[in-house]
Amino acid sequence: MTTSTQTKTVARPPLLQDGYRQAFLLLRTVFTVAPILFGLDKFVRVLKPDWEVYLAPWMNGMIGMDAHTFMYIVGAVEIVAGILVAFLPRIGGYVVALWLLGIIVSLVSVGGYLDIALRDFGLLVGALALSSLAAGRKSDRTR
Repeated sequence: MTTSTQTKTVARPPLLQDGYRQAFLLLRTVFTVAPILFGLDKFVRVLKPDWEVYLAPWMNGMIGMDAHTFMYIVGAVEIVAGILVAFLPRIGGYVVALWLLGIIVSLVSVGGYLDIALRDFGLLVGALALSSLAAGRKSDRTR
């Protein structure tokens, strides 16, 4: 007696069939939401009440204003960067990567935050990957 085994194929949703699209959507979502949330927190200070500790003293001397006021500008830039990623991810990814590079330089200069600098380096690489994926799409707004 012979038995036949039939395998059932389950149709996967189109999104799950396209790893390229999944990666793009995940990165675009993260790099839209995170900068906006962190930017907003510079104003409401729920997540971190003292963002100024991450600002290197030499940068503090260059900006011509107190660090607390500067953090409002930082917050606004982060919000704009998140919005830019949402609508123009190829350009927004590069903006976020450059912004993260500035943060990394400040964190390394301050000292004591090398773990955060390393994490931000990983995020920088992710932002560059987003820009690369977006450049391969027909337009920044498709799909």
